[in-house]
Amino acid sequence: MARAKLGATIGGAILLGLMAAAPVQAQEGAAGSPQGLGARPAPGAMPGSSLIESLNRALDRAIGPQGAQPAVVNTLIAPSAKLKPAPVVVELFTSQGCSACPPADQLLAQVANRPDVVALSLHVDYWDYLGWEDPFAQPAFTARQKGYVRAAGERTLYTPQVIVGGEQSLTAPAAGTLERMISAEAAEPPRVALAVAEGEAPGQYVIDLAPVGRALDRPSVVQIVRYVPQAQVEILRGENAGKVLDFANVVTAWHAVAEWDGRAPLRLNAQIEGTEPAVVIVQTALPGKAAPLPGPILSTARLR
Repeated sequence: MARAKLGATIGGAILLGLMAAAPVQAQEGAAGSPQGLGARPAPGAMPGSSLIESLNRALDRAIGPQGAQPAVVNTLIAPSAKLKPAPVVVELFTSQGCSACPPADQLLAQVANRPDVVALSLHVDYWDYLGWEDPFAQPAFTARQKGYVRAAGERTLYTPQVIVGGEQSLTAPAAGTLERMISAEAAEPPRVALAVAEGEAPGQYVIDLAPVGRALDRPSVVQIVRYVPQAQVEILRGENAGKVLDFANVVTAWHAVAEWDGRAPLRLNAQIEGTEPAVVIVQTALPGKAAPLPGPILSTARLR
C-alpha cells in the first residue's frame, strides 16, 4: 500500500465531471504509447449508469433549451463596488502512474501559493492499469478532462495536461509558457462579478453573482471545489516505482451547486463542512451531444 501524508483529511463526496459519451484515446505527454480507454474498465468503475452520468443528464436538462430554473437562490441588485480581478484557475490533469507527470506536479506546486492563481491538481484514473492505482484518482476527473478534449474538437487525452482559465491547453508544461498563459488570462476583461461573504453560522457562505456589462452569451455552472493543500506518496509499483512524490492542491471533491443563465444577479447560500480549503468556480457550459462540456471559466473566489 502507498504511504501517503496528507495536509488534511480527504472526505468522500459526490463528484461532477462534465463530459460526453464518444470514445477518447489517452496518451502520455512526453513518453509512452497511446492507450485506448475503451479496452478495459477503469479501476473502481461502477457498472451501468454511474452517479456522474446521472448528474450530467440532470444538468443537461436544466440548462437545455427550456432555460435554467435555479433553486434555493435569490435575485439581488448588481454590486456597485469596484470589481477586483479574480484569480486565474490552473487545472493540472496528472497521474502517479505517468512517468512524464512529476515535473508538471512540481510546476503546479510553484504556483499553488500565489494569491492570483487557484491551482488544482486533478488525478485521472486511466493509467492505473499499468501497475499502480493512484489513490487520488477519480473517474470524474478523467471525465472532466474528456470534456475539455471534446470542447476543443480533439479526440486524444494527454498526461500531463494543464488547462488555464478553462480554455487554454498546455501539454508537457514549461514554467515560461504557463506564466504567459496565466498573464494572458488575467488580462481578459471580467465577465462576472463574484463576491463571497461568511454567513451567520460556521461554514456558511453567501455567494453573489452578477454579469458585468451585459448578460452572458451562454449558461454557466456554479461549482464548489475542495482540495488538500499538500500530499506526499511513496510509489511502490509502475513507471514511477521507488520515487517519493510531492503534490500540491490535490482535488478531493468537485460539486456543481447551481445553474445560472447569466442574465440577472444571483445569490447562493452554501454550507461547507470539514477543514479542507474550498473555492467557488463559475464556468461556461458549452453544448455537447450527451451532456454540457466545460468552457471558459468566468470567475472564481476562495471560500476558505
